Amino acid sequence: MSQPIREKSALVVSAHSADFVWRAGGAIALHVEQGYQVHIVCLSFGERGESAKLWRKGNMTEETVKHHRQEEAQAAANILGASVEFFDIGDYPLRADKETLFRLADVYRRVQPHFVLTHSMQDPYNYDHPMASNLAQEARIIAQAEGYRPGEPVVQAPPVYCFEPHQPEQCSWKPDVLLDITRVWDKKYQAIQCMQGQEHLWEYYTRVALQRGVQAKRNIGITAARDIVHAEAFQSIFPRVTENLA
Repeated sequence: MSQPIREKSALVVSAHSADFVWRAGGAIALHVEQGYQVHIVCLSFGERGESAKLWRKGNMTEETVKHHRQEEAQAAANILGASVEFFDIGDYPLRADKETLFRLADVYRRVQPHFVLTHSMQDPYNYDHPMASNLAQEARIIAQAEGYRPGEPVVQAPPVYCFEPHQPEQCSWKPDVLLDITRVWDKKYQAIQCMQGQEHLWEYYTRVALQRGVQAKRNIGITAARDIVHAEAFQSIFPRVTENLA
């Protein structure tokens, strides 16, 4: 087993190989700038349900599509400054057995994340997404258990944030965190452009970032000096524990 990451760290659990880019690319780049080691787990390549453009080219095999998707995701992760690994458990449907669950728990133990980003807990348009969210949360619980691989450092209780689904209103997703990603937007957009297989989403997620930027600027107050243009939104699962409500 690799040595645990001992500095500030974060874990991103992505159902498909592009999800982390659309939904959390700004958060990844921003925290890398702040000194975090960010590690991404792509549970699948999205080879069946997320790669229509590649399949339409013809003369494609599943392995060829996977290869293209892995190259895209690796290039995006490199731009954002994160490490990435691929579980390759398949998509449409995405299903995890106990061995996959333990594998992800081992990643938690190795990374020791200070926070976790993953999918919304509901998504009637894409069942892979809540499956990934459930897997991320269950692996977190196992990684906290003293009786799982006794003698290893357990994970504490990292906060878990659900990134924005494609249609939030239908996913019972309500953001309570708006993250200013203005200064890393160019880096996120470079990562977005790596996703050649889903070019139709480039403009969509640019508009999402601009809309969330407007909301973030409004919520920070009219006297704030920061000129927020782009933002990402997240929904926290667990309560924040604090001694100061400011």
